[in-house]
Amino acid sequence: MPTLKIGLTGKNAAGKGAVAKILQELGFSYYSLSDILREHLAEEGKEITRDALIAKGTELREAQGSDYLAKEACKRIANQGDVVIDSIRNPSEVRSLRHLKNFILINIVADPDIRFKRLKARRREGDPTTYQTFLSLEKKEEASKNSAGQQLAACAALADETITNNGSLQALRTKVINTLKRHGKEIDERPDWDEYFLGIMHAVAKRATCDRGRSGCVITRDKRLLTTGYVGAPVGLPHCDEVGHLFKTVYDQKGNKKQHCIRTTHAEQNALIQAARHGISVEGATIYCTMTPCLDCTKMIINAGIKRVVAEKRYHADQQSLSFFKEAGIVVDILNDEVLTYKKQ
Repeated sequence: MPTLKIGLTGKNAAGKGAVAKILQELGFSYYSLSDILREHLAEEGKEITRDALIAKGTELREAQGSDYLAKEACKRIANQGDVVIDSIRNPSEVRSLRHLKNFILINIVADPDIRFKRLKARRREGDPTTYQTFLSLEKKEEASKNSAGQQLAACAALADETITNNGSLQALRTKVINTLKRHGKEIDERPDWDEYFLGIMHAVAKRATCDRGRSGCVITRDKRLLTTGYVGAPVGLPHCDEVGHLFKTVYDQKGNKKQHCIRTTHAEQNALIQAARHGISVEGATIYCTMTPCLDCTKMIINAGIKRVVAEKRYHADQQSLSFFKEAGIVVDILNDEVLTYKKQ
């Protein structure tokens, strides 16, 4: 099993610290390029603030080279085991860290409004207090005119992996573990609740009868399974696997022509119908889906009172669904940003 050196980059309050903590829980040692800056500021007797760290980082890069912090880090961690390296803010640092064996750069991203809410909640001294100030400062950090300054956009362009962190910590942990597995790291631990219910969803999906997307769905609350559903024709009617698809031509939001099978009832709809038929309330529940729900399913989920949606992958036309969920205050965790593809999509 390979020893990994994982670098983290990303904008303010995207969740780099949360990812680092998850990796530490999985046995990684922690190192931050900002530690060197803190050492210098402490020696100079200066207060350690965000602005002071940024200024000291620029000063050291100008004097010692843009990759100075990364070179110092390599000296300290080259012979260690699994290490997570935080606070990577300049592309020269990335190129220098590439000399470490099995180095992987992960870019952590999150929507600006979500990041600002997190920033306000953590209440760090020196953090911007208004959304406009937050965006203004962020723009400066994203692409400084000084090559020795912060170049977050350039770092993001060099990333090997991108993790979107708009949802829960539980979903973020699943994404981190999946990323490690893609790079040959075996994680032998008890599955968390999301993984547990996704496993049940996979079993349910095997009952699906449309090969364009063998989707499954489970609805849970308080760590208890409430109901399940899979994609298939209405009760008593022939299935796609038996008589073929019933296609209808539709146009997506961008005006692209698509073929849509209208023979089936979607997995999410069937799960909600089962709950209704058997008098099971899904108020405040979590729904697990193979992919982000279509717009019709989205509106049903909202009206049913479900509060969290966990999707394994993306549906190719989910923009309006995600907009509706956000407006309704429903948490959406997409564990893999890859769009699920199927026949005649």
